[in-house]
Amino acid sequence: MAVDYAVIVVYLAGMLAMGWWGMRRAKSKSEFLVAGRRLGPVMYSGTMAAIVLGGASTIGGVGLGYQYGLSGAWMVFTIGLGLLALSVFFSARIARLKVYTVSEMLDLRYGGRAGVISGVVMWAYTLMLAVTSTIAYATIFDVLFDMNRTLAIVLGGSIVVAYSTLGGMWSITLTDMVQFVVKTVGVLLLLLPIAVVKAGGFSEMKAKLPTEYFDPLGIGGETIFTYVLIYTFGMLIGQDIWQRVFTARGDRTAKWGGTVAGTYCLVYAVAGAVIGTAAKVMYPKLPSADTAFATIVKDELPVGVRGLVLAAALAAVMSTSSGALIACATVANNDIWSRLRGVVKRDAEEHDEVKGNRVFILVMGIAVICTAIALNNVVEALTVAYNLLVAGLLVPILGGLLWKRGTVHGALASVVVGGVAVIALMASYGILANEPVYYGLLLSLAAYVIVSLATPATDAAVLAAWRERLAGRVAEPMSEPVPVHQ
Repeated sequence: MAVDYAVIVVYLAGMLAMGWWGMRRAKSKSEFLVAGRRLGPVMYSGTMAAIVLGGASTIGGVGLGYQYGLSGAWMVFTIGLGLLALSVFFSARIARLKVYTVSEMLDLRYGGRAGVISGVVMWAYTLMLAVTSTIAYATIFDVLFDMNRTLAIVLGGSIVVAYSTLGGMWSITLTDMVQFVVKTVGVLLLLLPIAVVKAGGFSEMKAKLPTEYFDPLGIGGETIFTYVLIYTFGMLIGQDIWQRVFTARGDRTAKWGGTVAGTYCLVYAVAGAVIGTAAKVMYPKLPSADTAFATIVKDELPVGVRGLVLAAALAAVMSTSSGALIACATVANNDIWSRLRGVVKRDAEEHDEVKGNRVFILVMGIAVICTAIALNNVVEALTVAYNLLVAGLLVPILGGLLWKRGTVHGALASVVVGGVAVIALMASYGILANEPVYYGLLLSLAAYVIVSLATPATDAAVLAAWRERLAGRVAEPMSEPVPVHQ
């Protein structure tokens, strides 16, 4: 394994070096949080694909393929569909707003007062997303070094926190581009064909496995519907995804670069399912489907290639983890802490915004590592995060973009009713049940429509200012955060 270890060590050292390089570029809040809003189509596509395809998409996607066959692609496939929908229908308008967080968009659209509550919901989602990604380091480092779980989480998490804190979005963008290339080579170009060949080819796979393994809908219609509801809609509204949209150089970059990234996700989804199906032929009695990826890498790949593919898995985890971390810190600082303190615009000498955001990334990073060490059930944590996000924020965000009659009172009612309902329903039905997000979303929609129609329409001046921002006719403010609305 010496060669494999060397590949991993070089990869990790490169991540830290890029963090140091990114620190030299991140001299303003815009540079630090959204890479100066000037990524071109190549970097934008690569980094967007990197952030949405994390450990769950790689290790979990192969595991679903092992368990269900080709229909195991649906989880990652719905992520790709969500990214395509965001890119084609919403990304250009989102990029023109020149904001930093989803909550700032809600304040612009509704005239204030929605920021803190929506910020708390978004913060909880991004925190748990970062935590679940960080836990995945334990699986990878266990395969590599037979490392203790806690030590693995601390090691992997510390590297991500280090380069994210140093250079912010510039460091994360650079590392994500490397991670995108490593994932493409490691998973698509190496592991996929090797796994199929080792399993004897598709004809042998069909001969040895039940026919339902090759049924595109074998995983079940209800499961597919739930994936669409949680992951496709989750892609439309997550702070971690929006913050990448904010990095685009212009409308066309956001739209077409995101479309390329979404298409890449669809290919990645099918590849993961095929690898998992091949693993089922080679190892029909694995104790857990989630061990399929590690097993096939450890036992079937030659020296050097094995290290590269494990680096690809590490890259998948790191890209999602770093994206969720900077999103969590941005929301905590801009949407919660600054607003609760009543921060208003100040001169750069009085308020070092880069330093403040850097401190928040460090603090949130430590919190993520500690929570990951204490937490055991990754699936439940991720389910809670996505249920809260979709039930609490989907309606007011899309309503704000699509329905001019929506009001701030309707938005607040939607966030509170949807959030409380989904928590209560998870307590009743169980965290992994499908009903909480179904009913929570319906109640959120009902609250939004009823309260909006029952309250005065949004002020015409607020809507006019909103339309100006959507059209891209308002320059980005020189100093942030957005003033607190009383």
